[in-house]
Amino acid sequence: METTSLSLLVRLRQPREQAAWERFVQLYSPLLTAWAHKLGQFGPEADDLVQDVFTLLVRKLPEFRHDPDKRFRAWLWTVTANKCRERHRRRQANGTGGEDNVLAELAVADDTTAVDEAEYRDYLVQRALQLMQSEFRPETWKAFWECTVNGRPAAEVAPELGLSENAVYLAKGRVLRRLRQELDGLLD
Repeated sequence: METTSLSLLVRLRQPREQAAWERFVQLYSPLLTAWAHKLGQFGPEADDLVQDVFTLLVRKLPEFRHDPDKRFRAWLWTVTANKCRERHRRRQANGTGGEDNVLAELAVADDTTAVDEAEYRDYLVQRALQLMQSEFRPETWKAFWECTVNGRPAAEVAPELGLSENAVYLAKGRVLRRLRQELDGLLD
């Protein structure tokens, strides 16, 4: 299990932080794809847009400084929408563009409220949990899941797993602590 307390965004600023980039891509690829769909991009176009965003992020994130008064989510949405606009303009210039109203729709889509805060938080938490599950023994994960997600009391879960009530609380705490580390700096 990774024990560093540095946030993922800070680690991305370090040269050759391959593990941080891999984790960032694992966390954000499905979200960026969902955003591409919101922007009217599907199939290969969505995949290309996500790739363009990651290519830009490789250059921009090392110099990115998180401003606590601004939202990372809003910045990332803006980057994604701008890349979509850029791709559309390029297609139009090459004579391969689609509908003329796409840019007008994107102007409306620039409102970061289109990317709901609760949706973003839920997505990141769920995706981080999916990625983290393999880091824990099955009974630790089950204890966490039953208590936290299913809302069951530790006293009820403990006998089912052959653990003490205290062991269930400790398991829950370990997973929650790791989740906070995983999402440090990513949630506004």
